[in-house]
Amino acid sequence: MRRLPVLLLLLMVAGGLYAQDDLMDLLDQDSVPEINFTTATFKSTRIMNGHSNERMPHGQLDFRISHRFGLLNSGPYEFFGLDQSNIHFGFDYGFTDWLMLGIGRGTYEKTFDAFAKVTCLRQSSGARVMPVSVSILSSVALKSVRWSDPERENYFSSRLSYVGQVLIARKISQGLSVQITPSYVHRNLVPTELDPNDLFAVGAGGRIKLTRRISFNAEYYYLANPGAGGSQKIYNPLSLGFDIETGGHVFQLIFTNSLAMIEKGFIGETTGNWLKGDVHFGFNISRVFTLKE
Repeated sequence: MRRLPVLLLLLMVAGGLYAQDDLMDLLDQDSVPEINFTTATFKSTRIMNGHSNERMPHGQLDFRISHRFGLLNSGPYEFFGLDQSNIHFGFDYGFTDWLMLGIGRGTYEKTFDAFAKVTCLRQSSGARVMPVSVSILSSVALKSVRWSDPERENYFSSRLSYVGQVLIARKISQGLSVQITPSYVHRNLVPTELDPNDLFAVGAGGRIKLTRRISFNAEYYYLANPGAGGSQKIYNPLSLGFDIETGGHVFQLIFTNSLAMIEKGFIGETTGNWLKGDVHFGFNISRVFTLKE
């Protein structure tokens, strides 16, 4: 009789444990599996010259200053290109969680530019497996340099050019990311009849993480149009460099054969030849400001 209360207590505890296990099983069946989105495929919205799949989060503004100096092979008289400077300023803002808009102004042909980048798919695992991230970029550029022949009839539309790109990126591991970028460029006015108005190119870029804050980046665009330069020799743009994270900044050091820093320029108007040392040193500085929590 003395053991009866103890036996009853053990039965009650065991019953409670079984009931708790049944409840947890029921909750597990009703819970929705999580979608794990991939982040930081690239550390900046640009790989080197061209856009990456990354965009600014909602409410954040990226103020970007880009420099490209003269040719390294210009010699000591030009201080290996540092006496010359080509500059581009840009403001990129995340309007929503899937849309980024940007405007800019560069000294290259005194060009004003604007773009929209839309995130269509995000690489993910878990409940939804998506092997790549996909974004679409559309941009327009306005060349404001004075007309070479002001006496002829010149049209405002002749100053405009347009670019469309599909940014397909994958973060293979924590230290390796790649991107393929099919590109289309339309120029309303070209120098001669030999120069095509429409250009087609395929870009390839990648990032290899070296340390916690430093990565090596590379970017190359293959121009598909035969004789795309028409009146002058055009080369495929190749850019190599490093990303360096410094607190609220991303500092990019770049070596490239292209002087321009927008798609219309570096895809179809690169005249430098790496094999001859026609390389420009430059950098991008990105500073992010939170305008809306």
